[in-house]
Amino acid sequence: MIVPIELAKTEKITYNITIDKLPTLTFDQKVVIVTNPTISKFHLKTLLDTVSAPQLHVVTIPDGEEYKTLETVEKILGECFEQKLDRKSLLIAFGGGVIGDMTGFSASLYQRGIDFIQIPTTLLSQVDASVGGKTGVNNKYGKNLIGAFYQPKAVYIDPSFLETLPAREFAAGVAEVVKMAVMFDKEFFIYLQNANLTKTDTIKEMIRRSVELKAWVVNQDEKEAGIRAVLNYGHTFGHVVENETNYKTYLHGEAVAIGMVMANALAVELDLLTQNEAEEIKVLLNKASLPTDYTIKDIDDFYEHFFLDKKSANNTIKFILPQGIGNYKMVSNIDESLVKKVLHRFGAER
Repeated sequence: MIVPIELAKTEKITYNITIDKLPTLTFDQKVVIVTNPTISKFHLKTLLDTVSAPQLHVVTIPDGEEYKTLETVEKILGECFEQKLDRKSLLIAFGGGVIGDMTGFSASLYQRGIDFIQIPTTLLSQVDASVGGKTGVNNKYGKNLIGAFYQPKAVYIDPSFLETLPAREFAAGVAEVVKMAVMFDKEFFIYLQNANLTKTDTIKEMIRRSVELKAWVVNQDEKEAGIRAVLNYGHTFGHVVENETNYKTYLHGEAVAIGMVMANALAVELDLLTQNEAEEIKVLLNKASLPTDYTIKDIDDFYEHFFLDKKSANNTIKFILPQGIGNYKMVSNIDESLVKKVLHRFGAER
């Protein structure tokens, strides 16, 4: 199955997202594969048997969100220089969202930009992170605050890579699937409520529908000037959770799940979502074995972190909230006391 990305509104960029068994990939330029030890152990031989190039080199970087830094990007770039890559060379991101983000960012920087392709190996990266050209790294101020919009030349999604994925990593990917359904597709949400989320056919359907929805959004708004910001549902709160826990306690999808629950509480307070709908979303997240609770130790500090969110501007926080299930609303200028009232429900004193 092929889902096209067509960015005609910007630079007329087009590329395909292929959802199928990984095909034979033949290149006539130098290729560097960026991966981590976990993926290498399970799947690197499969990729090397599939890729053909005049010169092929593998860069292995540490596994984990805490390594998504400028220092790691510097290591990737250093390997590119050591291998004497030129502007016609290619990077391949082979791993999850962290690998994809850093490889894409490195490609955007090397000699002012070389091609890269995405071969995502986690459910989270297959349904979300590998699609749409967001690249970047974290720093002490927050998540993905340094980066670029830089589109890959192609994305190859092979569901068979998920067979070795730990259950917790799989669940983290389901969080992004639920996000898509709540924002854009009530029928898809109902499907997820009734489906066995670990069944092969269900997994393929989750990938297909999520990629179609994200492609639809990105084709309209590549650089997050409008509707693409809706994909950050759960992230405004979730990024603060990740930052507070130094990216070590929760996987990204787990933090997003907590963030969705917090966003839903604010949506209920604003009469955008019923309490029953908020509970339905929470039940679905729990069905996927995702965390839905978090204790905020310092309400004021948590609130101040919102201003580092990329959607915030002019000292105003923009929240992406569900308006019922299957629809959304972007809300700004919410009174600080109302937001903190919701945060107190997750506070240590509750």
